[in-house]
Amino acid sequence: MVTSQQKSGKEFENIQSWLDALPKTFEVPEVDVIRHACELAEPLYAGKNELTGAPLFQHALGAATILIGMHMDHETIAAAILHAVPEYLEDWAEILQTRFGTNVKRLVEGISRMEHIQQFSEVRSPDKKEKKKGDDSHQIESLRKMLLAMVEDIRVVLIKLAERTQTLRCLSGASADQQKLIAQETRSIFAPLANRLGVWQLKWELEDLSVRYLEPELYKKVAKLLDERRIDREQYIAAVVSRLEQALILAGIPAEVTGRPKHIYSIINKMKRKQLDFDELYDVRAVRILVDDSLVDGIKGCYTALGLVHDLWQPIESEFDDYIAHPKSNDYRSLHTAVVGPRGLPLEVQIRTREMHQHSELGVAAHWRYKEGGKSDAQFDEKIAWLRQILEWKEDLADKGDMQEQFKNELFHDQVYVLTPQGKVIALPKGATPVDFAYTLHTDLGHRTRGAKVNGNIVPLNYKLQNGQRVEILTTKLGGPSRDWIAPSLGFLHSSRIRAKVRAWFKNQNFDESVAQGRVQLDRELHRLGITSINQEKLAQRLHFNKLEDFLAAIGRNEITQRRIAVAIQEELPTKVIEPAKPKIFRPATQRTYAADITVGGVGNLMTRIAKCCKPAPPDVIVGYVTRDRGITIHRKDCAFMLRLTQSRRDRMLTAQWGE
Repeated sequence: MVTSQQKSGKEFENIQSWLDALPKTFEVPEVDVIRHACELAEPLYAGKNELTGAPLFQHALGAATILIGMHMDHETIAAAILHAVPEYLEDWAEILQTRFGTNVKRLVEGISRMEHIQQFSEVRSPDKKEKKKGDDSHQIESLRKMLLAMVEDIRVVLIKLAERTQTLRCLSGASADQQKLIAQETRSIFAPLANRLGVWQLKWELEDLSVRYLEPELYKKVAKLLDERRIDREQYIAAVVSRLEQALILAGIPAEVTGRPKHIYSIINKMKRKQLDFDELYDVRAVRILVDDSLVDGIKGCYTALGLVHDLWQPIESEFDDYIAHPKSNDYRSLHTAVVGPRGLPLEVQIRTREMHQHSELGVAAHWRYKEGGKSDAQFDEKIAWLRQILEWKEDLADKGDMQEQFKNELFHDQVYVLTPQGKVIALPKGATPVDFAYTLHTDLGHRTRGAKVNGNIVPLNYKLQNGQRVEILTTKLGGPSRDWIAPSLGFLHSSRIRAKVRAWFKNQNFDESVAQGRVQLDRELHRLGITSINQEKLAQRLHFNKLEDFLAAIGRNEITQRRIAVAIQEELPTKVIEPAKPKIFRPATQRTYAADITVGGVGNLMTRIAKCCKPAPPDVIVGYVTRDRGITIHRKDCAFMLRLTQSRRDRMLTAQWGE
């Protein structure tokens, strides 16, 4: 019987053999870090299996091996091995910090955060009816963006992609439902992420393996067709390669010519998109020409090689793409052409330099390694920032026509992605608060907001939300927003559009008062211009208001200047020259006015003042109001102040008339 200690030792021998196979590019201290990661993870993972049934530790080593093939650094390899440690070790953060340093700890922390967010994804099983396909697509895209935006180090995404690739390689051991769910999630989220990063070898494998479980019959059909004609195709490609090599040697162009494998997913996609049969595809037979970087002008060599190809075989004009002169959005560069090859069969040829090929195979994530000799240096953070900028470009290159326009219209820059309690992803501008979040969900919810929880903890309403947080709004049944929210200095609202919604709410609350005040001001302006009759409805429409009340309210809120009103009045009466009336001159409101001018309650010789709020003038209908210490103030009868008087103060009103 094998004891636990013997079993552990046996597994360690396997680990040692795996470590011995590490590329010689790793220094001895770097290999020691990877070894220590294995020694920590192996006992924690013992007896634990993946959903596929594969041992967890072997799964971790498989993901690490994929990353080694991508020439990633030793910290990335160690983090991939330790990716599941947070699930089985309570004080994992302190232990990783002490034993491996800040970088490895942060990578593992980032992987754990991605796992946490991933559980909220709304990717539906392909068996279910998609009642809201557009909403699902939008949510999946928002989730992709959030996963990219929330990572501080792009290596976190690469580790997750490698880990998912390893899962798919062993997916046959999972149940049928799990196979479809994982494959659907891979095709919807992880393959597009690999595509945006430009990590082509992972993108192709993720796509091929996912379609294997989502469309097994079609996958088997295409795979069988590829396999049945493999020998004939290989002989054909060998003859093409030989002929191209001879032509390149004669032209003095140092280059390597190889057959290019065609991936099943891309074949199926093209067959569907162009409604073609397998035999009608141009790129089932394909070769690639890699021009040496030793040439003084490698790009010129690519175009020279293109000319040779077109001299040998007739080009198919509609199948030429120049991605050197016009690179794809992730800086992919290559020449693609299709020709009528030997025996009249279609043949695709790709031409690029070795540097371009390195970029296309390992993507922008490895491009800096290629240029710097494969070693990390002090500029690593700057390179990561550049990668993040690449990820924020708008155009997706996947073969999804309906999604293409969406990507062109959406920005990745300066946004945060948060979750509702139900798991829906909400995109907000960077710096947004819980109040911004509430108004984004629904205006009424925003009006009634009184508090907020972030990840279950109460936070202030001016708290700045971060990527991946779960936000819950606390509301009241009745009520409205606070005036403090309008003040930018207090930081309750980041969005000017939402701030305008709050202002509109307060405007609507005082609507009646604003209408009354606006009517007074409009009447005064008409009186000043000597206009006794005008269609006020048409006047409102001239100033782009559908309703007279909205027009008057805007005047009362001082949103329309007196000059604009006067111009609109003159335009409404184009045949009449308006001459301002010459009203009687009265003493300023600060001076005393006696009974010779005004009588109050039929009595003269009383001390009166003209009210500053409405400034009445003949022939306005007026009324007197007894003040506490300034005598009697004369108001217009329709003055907003008089209209607002409470019942208890109305006994201080007196009748008043202008004198002779």
